[in-house]
Amino acid sequence: MLHNLLTPLADEFILFNLFRYLTFRSGAATLTALMVSFIIGPFLIRWLKSKQHAGQPIRDDGPEGHLLTKQGTPTMGGTLILLAVSISTLLWADLGNGFVWVILFITLGFGGVGFADDYLKLTRRNHKGVPGKVRLGAEFAIAGIAAAWVIYLTSDQLETALAVPVFKDVLVDLGWGFLALAALVIVGASNAVNLTDGLDGLAIVPVMIAAGCFALIAYLVGNTIFADYLQIHYVAGTGELAVFCAALVGASLGFLWFNAPPAMVFMGDTGSLSCGGALGGIAVITKHELVLAIIGGLFVLETVSVMVQVVSFRLTGKRIFRMAPLHHHFEKKGWREETIVVRFWIIAAILALIGLSTLKLR
Repeated sequence: MLHNLLTPLADEFILFNLFRYLTFRSGAATLTALMVSFIIGPFLIRWLKSKQHAGQPIRDDGPEGHLLTKQGTPTMGGTLILLAVSISTLLWADLGNGFVWVILFITLGFGGVGFADDYLKLTRRNHKGVPGKVRLGAEFAIAGIAAAWVIYLTSDQLETALAVPVFKDVLVDLGWGFLALAALVIVGASNAVNLTDGLDGLAIVPVMIAAGCFALIAYLVGNTIFADYLQIHYVAGTGELAVFCAALVGASLGFLWFNAPPAMVFMGDTGSLSCGGALGGIAVITKHELVLAIIGGLFVLETVSVMVQVVSFRLTGKRIFRMAPLHHHFEKKGWREETIVVRFWIIAAILALIGLSTLKLR
């Protein structure tokens, strides 16, 4: 909004020239989202506690310690992330850019699905919220609309193409099959983050790392000079998504302040579904869908652990892991929660660096 209002006045007030620069607005978006989190966070947590006297329902079949350490902690803390990201993005992004509105649509749409899921869990006092088929149907509907919107906004050469990392000239034109792939990436990323969100601080830091990586990717992909130098596919208008990613980094930092062990609030499906959906949407827009699987490799590992567990049990009646997702397996082995969280953060950082290296390996 400030970009649209103040940039036309830059000739009269030279200071307003700052609002032309993505780097300035991205930094400002990070700080704004962080400050919004710090200001709103305490009030929101108190309000959630007043409405959720018993806190988030804890699974009886989960790690035994959770019934003692996490009982009574309020959920729906993802609302704080949504508020901080939305306010900061609307304030600092170019609102004439269609991609900004696509990402906000995905983020708020998936946040709405997660909010409904959290609400039903609280009112029914169990860990089952919106029925799985209904939830997936809503997610694919949102993702499908967003994917069609992205195709409409993207240039003809790239609109339905899948870029392959490392191979600079490889573009696989999927036709309308790209619509299905894009929707699958968005929904898959959303639910992968949701599966990872099981310990205090475990999901939010990898989300922050991935958002930081995609802030850089969006900036490079949306800049003709850098895209040509790195031999990556230039997508006009994607640079503005760096502002959204920066806002997500700031919101994640702010939320971590309240979610660090022992957590004062859980993000719930409201936060995990929206954050994952946003990352998936940005990967689709920037033509880095496959790179997301590397940068967000921790989310992939958690999801694969659940899939392997289910398939193994159905085929052989035996479980590969003591409990899935993977972080619960290590809890069952006796690892302390803080140890698991920090080590998974390290894994997420390593995978993010590997993913970023694909920008130069051509």
